[in-house]
Parts: sequence; structure tokens; C-alpha cells
Amino acid sequence: MGEGSGDPAFAAMSDVVLAITSELRLDTVLERLVRAARELAGARYAALGIPDEDGTGFDQFLHDGMSDELVAELGPLPRTHGLLGAMLIDREPFRSTDITQDPRFRGWWPDAHPVMRSFLGVPIVSRGDIIGALYLTDKEGGTGFDARDEKLIVVLAAHAAIAIENARLFEASRELSVMEERNRLARELHDAMAQNLFSLSLNAEAAAALIESDPGRSASELRRVQELAQRTQVELRSLVFGLRPAQLEQDGLVATIGKHLDVLGRAHTLKAELRSHGDATLDPRTERELYRIVQEALSNVVRHAQATAVTVDVELGVESVTVEIRDDGNGFDPSARAIRERRLGLTSMRERAKALGGRLTIDSVPGSGTTVRAQVPCGS
Repeated sequence: MGEGSGDPAFAAMSDVVLAITSELRLDTVLERLVRAARELAGARYAALGIPDEDGTGFDQFLHDGMSDELVAELGPLPRTHGLLGAMLIDREPFRSTDITQDPRFRGWWPDAHPVMRSFLGVPIVSRGDIIGALYLTDKEGGTGFDARDEKLIVVLAAHAAIAIENARLFEASRELSVMEERNRLARELHDAMAQNLFSLSLNAEAAAALIESDPGRSASELRRVQELAQRTQVELRSLVFGLRPAQLEQDGLVATIGKHLDVLGRAHTLKAELRSHGDATLDPRTERELYRIVQEALSNVVRHAQATAVTVDVELGVESVTVEIRDDGNGFDPSARAIRERRLGLTSMRERAKALGGRLTIDSVPGSGTTVRAQVPCGS
């Protein structure tokens, strides 16, 4: 923090920065920021405003220092007018000992609004754009905010810009992951269900056509319909389990894979085996991405390999973790263009491993089974 590193206020700033940068949920980041601003500057009231897309109002406007009852009395979010709007246009901080004397002050508040005098406003700037502003009013124990208060809040606003952008990126990536999972499920539902439903329709039509002329064959076709319906039900249950996996944070990677293998084995009459070695602790992101790799690889085994057995081997080393999925199915040529274009899951697995700083290899030849191997650092 330079010359202010011995100052208790800047020491408190360090604690605040650590707290907000470790949080990824945007709402929580904003709540911590507005509370920190009020405490650091010694203000009675503080607010943080995030403008909406039109710039005519606030998408979010958080208070600190007011009771929930008072906030409810104040009604809807304020508009971006007066000094509130000025902080969203001017990149320079602004201080005043009496906000009511500023020409930009509109001269009125809602009836329940407390009277405010001293004011400090600091814009939050990210990559040249103003993405929000911090508003502080009523300096406690003094006539107004000083240069030191302004310096503190300017530093906080700089860190706030980074924390807000990080939280937004995290939420965007989480939404993208949800979309990817929906797309994956849609593909699997199509691949797994379309052929079964088509066969069900054909067999049902055949049974109806033969019910009078050949009751014996009609009964046979109906039994076939029943078998297909049961198989479709089992496959659908397996897919739904894949959409709602066990909680990794509760069970851990190995146990979660084990549960998935157990359901998969019973649903598809596969000899499914799990082997694990080591006890290294993985961070949540690494566990989540590795589980998705295993899930995709096992899905390919069920859909394409015509395998009778599959083994998942997890080796939790000191520096890296290796996950290997082996099946005794019909194999394929991983370099074949048609395979690459049709099986988007292969690309997805490679990208997940690469994002963790590792790599994924696929060893397979037609008629000789397939081995998918992912190796990533433990501390990704």
C-alpha cells in the first residue's frame, strides 16, 4: 500500500480487499463493498449504485446504515439524476460539505428520507467505463469528508471494479456451464431416445395390424413394445441421474464417480469397476471438471462402444491427478474427421482438461476398445 501501509485504515483496506476478491457471488461482493466504504470513510450512510442498460435508472442500488424499515419506506430505486447521476458521468471523485448547496441537487427527498449534508461520491471505473459509483453521506464526528477519506474510497473503488468484473465473469461462466449441460442432455436425449421411440412406433403399428389376422405375432410385437418401453425408461433414468449428479463437495470425486458407475452398470448391464489410488485433496473446480470428463467418457461408452465392461482408474498424486476410463468396446479411429465432427464431447473433454492446465489423450483403434486419459495438476 506504499506510504500508507502502516495506517490502521489502510490495514483495514487490505482486509477488505482480501474479502471481496475471495468472493465470487456478485450480490455478496456489492454488499461487502458498500459496507466497507461506510466503515472506512466513517460515514453514517453509504450506497452503491449499478446503472441499468439504458443509463436512466439503477439496476442495483444497495444501502448501508439505513434500517430495513426505512429502506422499505423510501420506495422504488432512485433514478440516475442529480449528484447520483453525475458520478456515473464524471470519472473524478466529488466532495461537498453540504450537498444541498450544490446546483445539481434536486432540492427534495422522499418524506421518510433522512436529511444529509456532507457528501463523497466516487465512480467505479473498469476498462475506461463507469460501471457504478460509491456514495457516502454524513461524516460522523466531523464537518465533512477530507482528502484522506477520498483517497481511501478511490483505492476501494479501484479494487471494487476488479471484484465486480470477476464476479460477473464467474456468473457468466456458470450460466454458460448450465447451457452446455442442457445442450449435452439434449444431445443425449435425442441420441438415446429417438431410435427407441421410432422402434416403439413401428412395433405398435405392426401389433395393431396383426391383431385380427395373426394374434400370435401381434402378441409377440406387443411384448417387443413392452421391452422397448422398459429399456427406454431405464436409459432415461440414467440420463436424469447424469443431469443431477451427487454433490461433489459432499462426497468427493472418487465417491461421486463410484455412484455414477453403479447406476450406469445396472442400467446398461455393464461390468463397471472403479479403482482409486492416493488421497490428495482437489479444489472444487478441478473435481467438477474431471467429473464432467468422466461423465462424458462414460456416456460415449454407453452410446457408441457396445462394451461389456468399463473401468475408471483415479490416481490422486502429490502434484497431479490422473483419471483413466477404459472399455472393451468396438473402438474407433479418433483422428477420423467424421468422428471429430459427430462426437463434440471429445472436443469438450480436451478443452476441460486444457482449462485445468493438463491434457487429455484418447487411445483407440477399431475393434480394440478405448482408453481416455486425463492428467491435470492437483492445484488447478
